[in-house]
Parts: sequence; structure tokens; C-alpha cells
Amino acid sequence: MKLTAPVPGGPCWIELSTSDVRAAKQFYAALFGWKCETDPREEAGGYTVAHLGEARVAALSPVYQPGQPPAWTVSFATEDADALAAKVTAAGGSVLVGPMDIFDQGRFAVVADPSGAVFSLWQGRAFAGADLFNAPGALGWAELVTRATEPALAFYPAVLGWTVSASETYPQWGIDGADFGGVLTMGEKFPPEAPPHWLPYFVVTDVDATAATAQGTGGELLMPPTSIPQGPRIAVIRDPQGAVFGIHRTDGQARSEAR
Repeated sequence: MKLTAPVPGGPCWIELSTSDVRAAKQFYAALFGWKCETDPREEAGGYTVAHLGEARVAALSPVYQPGQPPAWTVSFATEDADALAAKVTAAGGSVLVGPMDIFDQGRFAVVADPSGAVFSLWQGRAFAGADLFNAPGALGWAELVTRATEPALAFYPAVLGWTVSASETYPQWGIDGADFGGVLTMGEKFPPEAPPHWLPYFVVTDVDATAATAQGTGGELLMPPTSIPQGPRIAVIRDPQGAVFGIHRTDGQARSEAR
């Protein structure tokens, strides 16, 4: 991901909604070394922020309603959540929650693209977003996994102003050409019931070791460690509560360490 800080239209935050926050804290601490702090205010609903050192990198919270499946949600920055939510609906998407204020931290909305892939909009005030990207344990890529690739390539640039790289196999999203994610077309390997979704990738120093740790602490490998031709080494994991995410180590990391 070529972005290093929250910018309008770019990914700025990542949240896990889970059925067991306490267990999730233990699982992700083992994987990424996160230190988690839960907001003690009753009205915060158990919202927990994960840190790497002093840097805020992600959040964990209880699921909002009974029966809601655990999942990671990627948030994209905006200067006007209400106006952007209106653009989502005008382009064929839907607003699921909000827009609404979160204390003095900012204003957010949970929305979905026309295929149903869920993401969030965040208008930062006291809190702009993650303090760290592209470092071990932090967000390093955001991938849309969808069967409706062509509609998505029209929807997101229209709503969020993204640039799209020219690729028939794996188009990449960018802000003024600075890529931060891509589009994976769901093929036969995906079960029919699998919904379109946004898949966050966290940076790790060793994909194989992290995948083994995930398995040893109750996670499931949906994609074992795999080297992508001319790309990173990746794995896709389902955590013990059912939320899915990816991990990756780039060739650039290896070259940097070799120097």
C-alpha cells in the first residue's frame, strides 16, 4: 500500500465486530503483538483499540446485533460523511447505519456497494484514523472480493474518486495513482453462499510462521501461505470467531532486509 496516512478516499481504519472480544484480543495479540485498551465508558459498548507501541492500528467491538456474523470492516476517509453516503445511494449502493456522530471523534456511516459488499465512511474530527500503515501488525492492503467486478470498477471511482490500474486479472485501487488495494473476482473456488466483501491484509514479517501461529491458536487457513508471481507472499485466515482477513509479506520487505 503506497499510502502512509489517512487521506480523503483512502483506507483510514479497520474494525473487527466479533462475538467474543476477549478471545479476539488474545488471538490477535498472539499474531500481531497488539496491546488492546477497552473504552471504559458504558456508552462506548466495549469498543477496544489495538495498539502497536503507541500507534493505534485497529479496533475490536462486540457485534451490534444478535446473529450478526463476525467480520472485519474497512473504513475510508471522507471530509463529509453525509454527502458521501448520499453519493453511495445515488450510485446504487445502500446506507446500513448512520451517518452518526461518535462522541467528538468523528462521524461515520456503514454502507454497502450495489453487490452488498460492506464498508464504512469515516469523517475524522478528534480521531483521523490509524497512526500506522504498512508495518508488521498494521494494515497493508485492502481487497474487494466480488462477483460483480465491472460494476465495482464503475461504482467506487464514481463515489470515492479512486483511480484504477489497467489489469484484466487484478485491477488495483488508488488515490491519484497511489495504490492501496485491489479487486479479486470470486471464481469457482468460492462457495456460492460466500457474499462479496472487503478483505483487509495485515503486514507480517513471516507469513508461514504467522499462519502456523494462527492455526495453533484456533484459527483456520482458508488459503495456505502462497507466493503470488511478481507479487507478495500471502495467506488468508479465519479467526476462531469466524472473521476472515489476510496477511502478507512483500518482496519489497525482503529486499529492504537484504540491504
